Amino acid sequence: LFREAMPLTPIYALAHTLGDLGAVSAVDALEASDAVALVHTRGKLMSDACKAQDVGMLVSLGLDDETVEKLCQDARDAGSQVWAVNYNSDGQIVIAGMKDDLVALEPILKEAGARRAMLLNMSVASHCPLLQSAQEPFKAELEKVIKEPFTAPVISNVTAKPYNSAAEALTLLPEQLVKPVLYKQSIQAIDNEVDCYIEFGHGNVLKGLNKKLTKKPHFNISNMDTLEKTIEALKEL
Repeated sequence: LFREAMPLTPIYALAHTLGDLGAVSAVDALEASDAVALVHTRGKLMSDACKAQDVGMLVSLGLDDETVEKLCQDARDAGSQVWAVNYNSDGQIVIAGMKDDLVALEPILKEAGARRAMLLNMSVASHCPLLQSAQEPFKAELEKVIKEPFTAPVISNVTAKPYNSAAEALTLLPEQLVKPVLYKQSIQAIDNEVDCYIEFGHGNVLKGLNKKLTKKPHFNISNMDTLEKTIEALKEL
């Protein structure tokens, strides 16, 4: 509906974690039905990889990237399994790993100056090596349905750089299961090239993150009302 109403050509498609499949679908490299099926497959593979382990995720607020990375590295050097995995905005980083190790890390983060360090209600440890067993099965399913051409480049969560081929997708999308999401870095990399950001889907999480990352307009389309409002606003740009 948006494409029919606004003949705009996106410069890039960009998403956050699971949304990467939606981004690839948005540039016609996946059929929508195949993207939905892959979401289910991905979730099951992640759950299977974690079901025998007590894992989780924790959000740290108020510390810079380097401090969080060093504290995680120090913890790993001492035998813990914790990794910085979501770079959402300045001072907001999500950490994944074994739940006991995350609990032990909480007071260390606070002592280092974190305004808040809080366990999230998660039963998986996303974007870290604990999901390694999910990579190849996910790649095998993706390989069956990924296609070309891409109608626009996709910004990879893994590299914060654009890609536009099935071969790259078959490397980067499975890698995203075990590597950090560089969302903040992605916005920083493309911000000078874009006029605005248009978020599709329920909620406005990325709009909230982008308020901290860019001064460019950000629109959210989740229903017919927001579709119409976004179309009118874009006509004024």
